[in-house]
Amino acid sequence: MPENKTEVIGKVKLDLTHYPGEDFYCDGEVEDEILEITRNYSAVEYRRIIEERESWPVLYHLSPLRGNIVEWLPITKDMKVLEVGSGCGAITGTLARKAGQVTCVELSGKRSRINAYRHMDADNVTIHVGNFQEIEPDLPCDYDYICLIGVFEYAQAYIQSGKPYESFLNIIKKHRKPEGHIAIAIENKFGLKYWAGCQEDHLGTYFSGLENYPDGGVVRTFTRDGLFQTAEKCGFTQMQMYYPYPDYKFMTSLYSDRRLPQVGELSLNLRNFDRERLLLFDEKKVFDTIIQEKQFPLFSNSYMLLLGPSLEEEYVKYSNDRKQEFCIRTVQKTSTGGKIIEKHPLSEMAWAHIERTAEAARKLAKRYEGSGLSINRCSLDRTAEGAPYLRLEYLKGVRLEELLDDCLERNDVDGFQRLFDEYLNRISHGAEERITDYDLIFANIIIPGEINNEWNVIDYEWSFERSIETKEIAFRAVYCYLLENEQRNKLNLDLIMEKLDITQSAAEQYRRQEMTFQQYVTGKHMSMAQIREAIGYPVYTVEDLCLAQKQPDGSGRIQIYEDTGRGFQEEQSFFLEEDAEEQVWTDEEGITHLEVVVAGGRSALRIDPCSDFCLVWIQGIRWNGTEIALKRRQIQLNGFKAGENTYVFPTKDPNITLSLAGMRNEKRNLLQMRMAVTRLPEETAKHMQKRGLF
Repeated sequence: MPENKTEVIGKVKLDLTHYPGEDFYCDGEVEDEILEITRNYSAVEYRRIIEERESWPVLYHLSPLRGNIVEWLPITKDMKVLEVGSGCGAITGTLARKAGQVTCVELSGKRSRINAYRHMDADNVTIHVGNFQEIEPDLPCDYDYICLIGVFEYAQAYIQSGKPYESFLNIIKKHRKPEGHIAIAIENKFGLKYWAGCQEDHLGTYFSGLENYPDGGVVRTFTRDGLFQTAEKCGFTQMQMYYPYPDYKFMTSLYSDRRLPQVGELSLNLRNFDRERLLLFDEKKVFDTIIQEKQFPLFSNSYMLLLGPSLEEEYVKYSNDRKQEFCIRTVQKTSTGGKIIEKHPLSEMAWAHIERTAEAARKLAKRYEGSGLSINRCSLDRTAEGAPYLRLEYLKGVRLEELLDDCLERNDVDGFQRLFDEYLNRISHGAEERITDYDLIFANIIIPGEINNEWNVIDYEWSFERSIETKEIAFRAVYCYLLENEQRNKLNLDLIMEKLDITQSAAEQYRRQEMTFQQYVTGKHMSMAQIREAIGYPVYTVEDLCLAQKQPDGSGRIQIYEDTGRGFQEEQSFFLEEDAEEQVWTDEEGITHLEVVVAGGRSALRIDPCSDFCLVWIQGIRWNGTEIALKRRQIQLNGFKAGENTYVFPTKDPNITLSLAGMRNEKRNLLQMRMAVTRLPEETAKHMQKRGLF
């Protein structure tokens, strides 16, 4: 019987009974960095730290958006939750705020301490440190929710069984209450992002999941049917599949088979933060096609499989990439009374925002009475804890933006103008009133049935108690409409501006106001798109790759400079040609080999791999048969390090300088070099420069 050992950090208890005393896996120095942050900073500072450090691991472990994947679950304070594979606690805090008791299981001692430090005030969290199979027999069998978030795919790494995934699920289900739930969040091996050119999340290789992991390894992800089949083999009959978007790590929307995404909704697709990627096609356009063909469940990037009784929740949208006082969750449910929409604040700081929205609904309804524009009715209710939330009608119909899109697709200019004129007429009603919905964009208006019927405003979150000119509201609606989809650029904006009587200077002023408004909403924090840009992993398009293979106008030729004591001079340089003395060739794997005979008396050589922005992987350099280490003492580059022996040159004059000081220098010397040269677009090369200097 192992000795019962515990450690307490703040109010969090660490059970070390089964901890072997050392961690058998570790992400290295980054875990020390995360530990330092969680020990010395409060959670409210994490967002600033994420923006300052521009690091994927810091973002991954500390982003508050990580908790979205479980925040929507109807967990209450009378419930017990088991979290297997709790890691650094990205999910634990969300569970602790919702549940009465949270039990974590985590193999790593360092990660468990990180978890404890970041949630020191949580008196309902216990972390069991050690191997799951050793801890599991000690766990009770009455958990309301068991969460496997990014864990199930590793089952064969820690479950000794010929069928590790089934065995793991069978072990887990013993600890669930009869009416409890198991939540499994995992990547889809057929996720569209992998077809489009993202590397496999766990292996960092292209197309591994699509090819069914030909190189082996312990990680396995599944398709939708693959997950269902595994659950069925374990005796589960109650199963619901949810679809986190863009994926489960930084989920902003959650769909279900009862509420699948609609055409145009899936536009946040450049959301890999961990490494470079290809961009083989426009994922938004392909998603639209997939949705039209009713194939979305097959290609969703991630899954959330819920095993247990059906939940009311069928769609969730998070708006928490904002200032805290504006962070909310929107939920679509099906209950005994039918479908409803709810809007919940995500912290007490956002309570006032919910209450203001309810008041805005009342005032807007009065303003637009008799206009043909109806404000979706809402009621302000409160949870048992006193938090306000909105209950709104679920309205059916077609969004105005869809009708406008249809007109553009059919080149029906008159139809577009008629709809736009009707929009102007309806939103201008009561313009003198001191209440304005600033966000009266086309996507927020639903038209049930005929155009002449009542139009419904479904979202009025950004309403202000002041009068704003109708033309400003309409210009913003058109501006947002065009930004969301490049295919809408066929719309003649000049005609719209003429109709609205807006000058170019006024339009520019409205655009500046939009930037100010966005800063008001976000609190000047970076968006996730900006964070991705700051982290700096490049995106390569097919055009980039094709360009990299072309060598027009001799710009791909290798040029050698010799320093005879006067520095590098153009007249003491030459281009490599295939003759008896200077040799250069490229093998079948794309590696360029060069062999150059160099006369004695040279103090340095400079090799220009091409005359363009480029990426160079140096496989090796030899001088008279001796391999030269790629160290600063002997090698100088005007590029920067982007990986192991890999360098990016953000210049059209890339050069690699080899110092010959202290090296054997004869009358005739042989320089040999092996490298792979990939030309890059200027923008890509300079974008990659943010990753660090050599």
